[in-house]
Amino acid sequence: MLNRDSLAIPRLGLVWLAGLILSLTPAPSWSDSGKKLDDVVVSAPIIEGNQVNELGSQVTVVTEKQIEDLNANDLPSALRRTPGVVISRHNPIGSFGGGAGGAIFIRGMGSGRPGQDISTLLDGIPVFVGVWTHSVMDVLSIDNVESIQVYKGAQPALLGNMSFGAVNLLPKYKQEDGYYTRFKVAGGSYNTLVEVAEHAGKVEGFDYWLGQSYRYSDGHRDDSGGSLENYYANLGYSIGQTLRLGLLVNYTSNWADDPGPEGQPQLKDGTFKTRDRITILKLENKNDWGHGYVKTYLDEGHLDWQDQRDGSDTRTDYDNYGLRLGQTLKPWSGGSLTLGWDQDYISGKVTTVSAVGKQNQSQRETFRLAQPYAAISQQINLGQWTLTPSLGARYFDHNQYGAETGYQAGLVLRRGETELHANFAHTYNYPGVYVVQQSNLFWGGSTLWKALKPEELDHFEVGVAQRFNQMVKADLTYFKDKGENRLVFVSPPPYPPRWENLGDFDNQGVEATLTLTPTRELAFFLGGTYLHRSPEDLPYAPEWSGSLGANWQICKGLTLSVDGTYMAEQYVTDIRYSGSRSKVDGFTVFNAKLSYAFKAWQSDWSVFVSGENLTDQEYAYKKDYPMPGINGMLGLEVRF
Repeated sequence: MLNRDSLAIPRLGLVWLAGLILSLTPAPSWSDSGKKLDDVVVSAPIIEGNQVNELGSQVTVVTEKQIEDLNANDLPSALRRTPGVVISRHNPIGSFGGGAGGAIFIRGMGSGRPGQDISTLLDGIPVFVGVWTHSVMDVLSIDNVESIQVYKGAQPALLGNMSFGAVNLLPKYKQEDGYYTRFKVAGGSYNTLVEVAEHAGKVEGFDYWLGQSYRYSDGHRDDSGGSLENYYANLGYSIGQTLRLGLLVNYTSNWADDPGPEGQPQLKDGTFKTRDRITILKLENKNDWGHGYVKTYLDEGHLDWQDQRDGSDTRTDYDNYGLRLGQTLKPWSGGSLTLGWDQDYISGKVTTVSAVGKQNQSQRETFRLAQPYAAISQQINLGQWTLTPSLGARYFDHNQYGAETGYQAGLVLRRGETELHANFAHTYNYPGVYVVQQSNLFWGGSTLWKALKPEELDHFEVGVAQRFNQMVKADLTYFKDKGENRLVFVSPPPYPPRWENLGDFDNQGVEATLTLTPTRELAFFLGGTYLHRSPEDLPYAPEWSGSLGANWQICKGLTLSVDGTYMAEQYVTDIRYSGSRSKVDGFTVFNAKLSYAFKAWQSDWSVFVSGENLTDQEYAYKKDYPMPGINGMLGLEVRF
């Protein structure tokens, strides 16, 4: 009988056959995002840069090129060097669950499991497990991504619930007439295999982008394997010059094993499998007087946590669906007015199967959240300076937890290459469906969950950015986050177990980045974050963290990319559960990728060799779960 490993080779063969058929299209053109070899200029390493939007909020952008330079295989590895972002994982390929086995955290946010206070979005649509209300990294494929926006602070007017921070994946779609095809295959340590195929085209207003990818690894320890399987289609039709009707469908099927604490294989926690399909239908408009969209979406998925430590299985079925309306207008000179409505339904059920086969199944529960919002900004010319004040608000109407109003205010001051910004926001994060499901499945149907309140956050930041010349750009940001009513699990006595609004936190810190581009062939990046945490044991929130990167075109076609990170010691305990304080040591890790690009048969080719943990550092993101030592990968890519 075939097992999951034996399926890898035939699946790969079918994928390459399909890719070969797709590649036989006329008149190939260059990629929208790519450049001809003769025009290559070394890109910025690690991040594309920090931007400040019209509401005074800082957004860090990571493009497909930076993801390639990092040789990243998933979202955590794509963001692992982004200042202010901390990741968790214990397998080379595949995230085990949504917490210590694979997650992202932003300046101390996102550490609650179940439940989460940062959003992960695809084209502005939230993608998360509807019952447990947190993200699972494996359903968010980076192979579909043109760029990633990292919002490092709350922005209630535009992002809404679950958005003390946010990561928005902007999907690929064909923007220019012509065709584009790309194949990539790579292999490396621990029987790791990577395969990516994509094809895109645009003809007479119709555009399409089709993609597929497969990643597999045995892992660096026994039972630390995993695989990621991804299928993607983004179709569009332009109606005149101002409208585009689009349909995006993304399907993923993944699994990851838990190897258990080192030296304690009896504590292994089984296999975590995920399936997810998200469908987004949208109509967007772009005019001189503004831009907007209407989006409907359905995100349906299944989690199967098999062979847990006690021999049980947990199966989760979820459906998130809704409607998103947004329109930004430019009704007068220098002014911008945004109006919108988010209507979200979060639904799902859970089934547990004991070691002896006894089933316990919950009823499907659905939460509804209606969120109208508005924001306004005005650019004011002050001689050589421009001043842009802004205000925004969002009304939260929850079918179980009532109504609240979030708000924000921003200020941006610019002159030439100097930019200063300030932002304040007050926002909310509502309890998820898990508070009901756990009560019904495990706590005797207790209704104490009805007395809960949404978590609250006050966020403040102020920063300055300065480009000194074409070679040097720097920015510095101070931030402060004060949270109240954080949900904390309370165990008996008295019975039953329950969630209560007991947690408070008060974090503040400073973040700085520096980009140096002394020549067209050489670029450097340095970034660092200092975070003062209260409580001090806030998980995945090291006091100090830093990253560096360099891209060097050694000669025509030959490019070296180097990246490194420093992480001080940090706690890794789930803040929602008291009673266990776990800490991992700090570490410094360096990676590198050497690639050679050349032309052959009217196509762009690239071969690369990459190495991770080049100094063979002993480190971990989870106590007693060591990460791989020095390891490498060799790959080939062709574009036409």
